[in-house]
Amino acid sequence: QVQLVESGGGLVQAGGSLRLSCKASGRTSSTNTMAWWRQPPGKEREFVAAIGLSSAYTRYADSVTGRFTISNDNAKNTMYLQMNNLKAEDTAVYYCAADRDHLFGAAMTRTTYDYWGQGTQVTVSS
Repeated sequence: QVQLVESGGGLVQAGGSLRLSCKASGRTSSTNTMAWWRQPPGKEREFVAAIGLSSAYTRYADSVTGRFTISNDNAKNTMYLQMNNLKAEDTAVYYCAADRDHLFGAAMTRTTYDYWGQGTQVTVSS
């Protein structure tokens, strides 16, 4: 089993920045792709960004490309999401997720992921 705990959410003004963290514990050696997803109020959960096992591969949703950066510190078992130039439409609960055994090409599919964190709220005021 792998446990994921997000932190770093909060309230920020439009144009501001936040950095989210996702700390993994347990059988972290079994994880493959890791990702950030988000669920805006009243909407379905949506893909934000993913990073491959060796950090060589990353993928972003069109809506965050150029503003968000995903990274991974394997020594700390922690994944990050640096969010810059935040917009009101970025308001959501942000979740981190981990996959055990799919190819990176499946990174944007919700059912790829085996483990999920509890989420952290990000609110952007306009």
